Amino acid sequence: MITASNQIEFRHLKYFLALAKDLHFRKAAERLYISQPGLSRQIKQLEDDLGITLFVRHNRKVELTQAGVYLQEELTKTFKRLDDIVDHAKLLNDGIAGNLKLGYIGSAMQKVIPELLLRFRTEHPNIIFSLNEMGNEEQVQALLKQEIDIGFVRMERVPRGLSTRSVFEDTFSLVLPKDHAITEASFRNLSQLKDESFILFDSSFSESYYVNVMQIFDTSGFTPIVSHYTVNASSIFRLVENGFGVSIVPTSLKLGYDMGVKFVELTKIPQRTTLKMVWSSNNPNPILNSFLQVVE
Repeated sequence: MITASNQIEFRHLKYFLALAKDLHFRKAAERLYISQPGLSRQIKQLEDDLGITLFVRHNRKVELTQAGVYLQEELTKTFKRLDDIVDHAKLLNDGIAGNLKLGYIGSAMQKVIPELLLRFRTEHPNIIFSLNEMGNEEQVQALLKQEIDIGFVRMERVPRGLSTRSVFEDTFSLVLPKDHAITEASFRNLSQLKDESFILFDSSFSESYYVNVMQIFDTSGFTPIVSHYTVNASSIFRLVENGFGVSIVPTSLKLGYDMGVKFVELTKIPQRTTLKMVWSSNNPNPILNSFLQVVE
């Protein structure tokens, strides 16, 4: 238990986190712009005041103890929260109500996000938005670390502690070179393309999305010849444009791109892809709840 007699200061914790990251006194000391013996004394003082052994010392490096690992994890979260508090106070000082950090996959920016932001800004004009295009799994990790406040993903399941809400159900569309023989008028079913090479989103983009697309082929009675996998829509369109194959993507992706491809919407198949908004139930950002209420 820390009492009034302890002399633990903010700098002690800062020094601890630096050493916990580098696990090397000289490197940590150089990054902190203090002497190596000085850093060693500060860490020893912290351990003595807490009554906890945080590091196991070796000749040239150190290792965190179990208690040290725990302290590093919790202090990292606490300092992140402190940074957020200070940043929010600065925004209020500048007459801005707050900041909302959004992650999104590319298709969400074509229609869904602009409409939501316009609706929200009508009621909350003094909000700053930070927008970052990110993969599905990348957004999940950023949400768990509270590096973003809201994500827009195509995933069926998310880790415990995250909440989801469906915001848009999309159809799928074929993506073909502009000069391809099949047109909207001549398209009957997907089996017309069973001998074509397909360019698809990699399963790492979203495993559930990938399974959904594979079900389209199962329903159509054939296994696709896949020539390329990617996680980037513009790469898919560029490959299709240059004759490397054809593709299937969410229909909303046809907005915002100007390439030599054409789209045939697959309205008669049962499969749909759902864009979901996801957020952490532990996120303390006061603007988050206001955004959720507007979206609701």
